[in-house]
Amino acid sequence: MGKIRILLVDDAVVVRRMLSDVLNGDPMIEVAGTAPNGVIALAKLPQLNPDLVILDVEMPEMDGLQTLAALRKTHRRLPVIMFSTLTQRGATATLDALALGANDYVTKPANVGSVAVAMQRIREQLIPRVKLLCGRGPAPAPAAAPRPALHPPVSRPLSPTGRVEAVLIGVSTGGPNALAEVIPSLPADLPVPVLIVQHMPPIFTRLLAERLDAQSAVRVAEGSDRAKVEPGEVWLAPGDYHMEAVRDGAAVRLRLQQGPPENSCRPAVDVLFRSAAAAYGAGVLAVVLTGMGQDGLRGCEAVREAGGQVYAQDEATSVVWGMPGFVARAGLADRVLPLGEVGPTIVARVYKGRPVGHAAR
Repeated sequence: MGKIRILLVDDAVVVRRMLSDVLNGDPMIEVAGTAPNGVIALAKLPQLNPDLVILDVEMPEMDGLQTLAALRKTHRRLPVIMFSTLTQRGATATLDALALGANDYVTKPANVGSVAVAMQRIREQLIPRVKLLCGRGPAPAPAAAPRPALHPPVSRPLSPTGRVEAVLIGVSTGGPNALAEVIPSLPADLPVPVLIVQHMPPIFTRLLAERLDAQSAVRVAEGSDRAKVEPGEVWLAPGDYHMEAVRDGAAVRLRLQQGPPENSCRPAVDVLFRSAAAAYGAGVLAVVLTGMGQDGLRGCEAVREAGGQVYAQDEATSVVWGMPGFVARAGLADRVLPLGEVGPTIVARVYKGRPVGHAAR
């Protein structure tokens, strides 16, 4: 199998050089060509026939969004990774790009102190995504191995009579588009709260919460420390903070903290799921959607051990079947669902055991 061929599109010479050095340093990858803007990139596409495009967001003549829109007309399946800045404008454009069909994004290192550290950050963030999107990612380990004592879901009824008291969602790669399908499907009078961890940096999470809020009947906001968790509200963990659900007498409140990353992530799905299992016990419904890695696996074990339920997105509709795949293979998922069924299935399960007037919704 030949090397993964990359077309690198960025208007800054220094960035093109740095990215080329990082990518060419991996034996499985080669930069087949570069372009300083979208016009030149689109002209080079048929000659280079790359396996993946890395696309800067802000460029002269033809920016990343215009380039992506044009590229998707002729190359619907060509993987595209956006390379964006950690600014409000960069975050807004990146979310727009994901909605237009970009597969993933990586943020440019800011204030890291040295070129060597910047290159290492890019290497850690970019190369696994390149390989995964081109089908060269590591083979997933059998996730059930560390905890053989877990009972498979068939040992428990699929619909326990207990009520759901909180819905948790963990998601990563492909998450903004997945959440844009699931959250707007929830009714305004949803009788439980929804707590979400989406792997994203600061600024991005706030803008994503604002977009989801504008699209949805439920109220969506970025999590804030000590906020009281109420039915019909959706809280999204802020970038660079773990978000926990903590019992406070009869109430449950959010706790934000900057403890060590877990699974190289902050916020981490495992942190939220563990805390909510402790706060709500068997009343938790945990949902793991598309994403790279295995964050959420240990958290789902905690949810199951507390008597709660777990749903996972299926492989066919996931951008990356990493996080939900690990959960499903570990025997932790009560249901494995295509994305289009996730929202309606959550709603049906939440209203089970509640007044009939709600059940028909």
